Amino acid sequence: MTTRSTINTNHYIGRFAPSPTGELHMGSLVAAVGSYLRAKNHQGQWLVRMEDLDPLREVKGAADSILRTLEAHGLHWDGEVVYQSQRESLYTHALQQLKNAGQVYVCTCTRKALMRSAKRGHYGIIYPATCRKAQHSFELPKAIRVRTDIHNETICFHDAYKGKQCQNLEKELGDFIIKRSDGYFAYQLAVVVDDEDQGITEVVRGEDLLDNTARQIYLQKLLGFKQPDYCHLPMVNNEQGQKLSKQTHAPALSNSQASANIIQALRFLGVYNQPIEEVAVENEAPEKILQWAVENNRL
Repeated sequence: MTTRSTINTNHYIGRFAPSPTGELHMGSLVAAVGSYLRAKNHQGQWLVRMEDLDPLREVKGAADSILRTLEAHGLHWDGEVVYQSQRESLYTHALQQLKNAGQVYVCTCTRKALMRSAKRGHYGIIYPATCRKAQHSFELPKAIRVRTDIHNETICFHDAYKGKQCQNLEKELGDFIIKRSDGYFAYQLAVVVDDEDQGITEVVRGEDLLDNTARQIYLQKLLGFKQPDYCHLPMVNNEQGQKLSKQTHAPALSNSQASANIIQALRFLGVYNQPIEEVAVENEAPEKILQWAVENNRL
């Protein structure tokens, strides 16, 4: 990369990276608390990155609300908050590197057409490489895909929570999009560039993002980036068994109940489950409860 954050990379650096599509709910708090504890248990830094790449999905005021909620819950980050919407030059530089190496191409296929013709696999549509040899102009306002046949091998990694994970992108997914047809950079490229630029040593997030990891490791290899460690935490579900999210109308966290929320998140993570422990810290401020969790080194 041409630039790098001025963060000491000699020790653990973790991050929490919410999307400002709504207010924080219990599911996102669990991810925040989990990543925070992993960082502090390693005497490391905990960064916050706002993944605001998609203005069409962004809710006005959500980013500020998320930050206020984190502070109310005692989750104080290190350094300045990074906003993906302000980092387009970094993503453009990475894309140009892939272009120069002949590792990406323009795709004119529509999702509707692919839904009709492409095979489906465990991870969704398997892109059949329709445009791989077409050599469409990069001037076209179309999606850009990365070739998965460059390193046609099964990608395996060890997840700290889920254990060994393997995926063959060429066979199971096909060439995937790194820049959308509407001109916005895709999550897969942006997160890889940001993790490298910020020196992230371990990515801690919800297991709903586990399937993305092989794609990100693949891009790290193409770009010559370091591969961080990974830890995918279990998801919080509602009574219907659905993942808590904005789409399933998960209720927003109440900042007035911050201590109770932190205890609930710790209990879900298996950090806080003994009655005597509840008596010891249940009436403390969120910072005190989190400090107790760090000192007990349970995650």
